[in-house]
Amino acid sequence: MKLMLNLFLVLYLFTLIGCQSAYYETMEKFGYHKRDLLVDRVEDARDAQEEAKEQFRTALEKFTAVTNFQGGQLEEKYKSLNAELERSESRAGAVRKHIGKVENVAEALFDEWESELSQYTNDNLRRASERQFRQTNRRYTQLIRIMKRAEAKIEPVLSAFRDQVLFLKHNLNAQAIASLQDEMVSVETEIASLIKEMEASIAEADAFIKEMAQE
Repeated sequence: MKLMLNLFLVLYLFTLIGCQSAYYETMEKFGYHKRDLLVDRVEDARDAQEEAKEQFRTALEKFTAVTNFQGGQLEEKYKSLNAELERSESRAGAVRKHIGKVENVAEALFDEWESELSQYTNDNLRRASERQFRQTNRRYTQLIRIMKRAEAKIEPVLSAFRDQVLFLKHNLNAQAIASLQDEMVSVETEIASLIKEMEASIAEADAFIKEMAQE
């Protein structure tokens, strides 16, 4: 059984890689090269982080408002916070997806670029292309490191949101609200750190896009 599962995974990976190669080849036929796709995907990842940043900021406001809630229907507040949690999880998923797409096309671009350096017969052109390759690779490495650092800050915030929503679900009373108040200080700190990292990532993406346009 284990052997069959491993075989299936290997076949799946080969199929996936083959599909990706065919995709890039098709896009190039229509004038969209890997370099262009990388810039487009960095833009998409930047936009996803911007949207996630605003969602987490909104969610924090909603969670904070509940801790100051006085009387009324706590069931409605629970539903509201659960909806914010779901929206936050959706935005987080979009960030992860777009960063993955950036990594995918970047790997294909740099593998192809590096392999083609040996095809030059003109040493001056080869050296110029190699310098540009190393410069772009370094810039990308810095970008993806900052993007993934920001992404890593997301899950602790989501975990805190999930805990609060779950706790409120089973404790719709004033005592539960008081307990949430005690936890909000650490949540606010985590979200402030997340937003700071996302803003740094967004700025790095903008700089990368601008530099790529100038090359």
